[in-house]
Amino acid sequence: MRLSRKTGLPAASQDPTAVFHIVLFQPEIPPNTGNSIRLAANTGCHLHLIAPLGFDLSEPQLRRAGLDYHDLARVSVHDDLPACLAAIGPTRLFVIETDGDTAYHEAGFQPGDALLFGRETSGLPAAAVAGLPVHARLRIPMCPSNRSLNLSNAVAVVVYEAWRQNGFQARTVG
Repeated sequence: MRLSRKTGLPAASQDPTAVFHIVLFQPEIPPNTGNSIRLAANTGCHLHLIAPLGFDLSEPQLRRAGLDYHDLARVSVHDDLPACLAAIGPTRLFVIETDGDTAYHEAGFQPGDALLFGRETSGLPAAAVAGLPVHARLRIPMCPSNRSLNLSNAVAVVVYEAWRQNGFQARTVG
């Protein structure tokens, strides 16, 4: 098992059974990550967390939000975004931002796509996505004067739309 140099936790290997890859860039709030763990377990997604995390994975708030789904979810921690994308392997990368070019429901999602979400407080730094092979920059429509949705809510909205477009099918190997 390969461990992350920064976190000492397991790093991902390619996962052909993941319906989608949820990528959280340096998440800061434990309940958002806990909710995303629960979502990943219930949708067959693989959750990828990019270090540094704003919390310890053993924090009670994270455990409470994820309930008993930690053992059912595939969660990997990566030292940085390039390491995460290398572990996922060839895939289409969708970046979800408040100022994305395309509404999320207009994207044509395919099994194995990677969905990248930014930090709760500051989103994705331009330097983090510069030069990445981004298939599309997506946004979730909302009232014009509002900043953004809660991270775990945004993840759920996009994941369920992607899964709906694919008939709510789980992936199997072979």
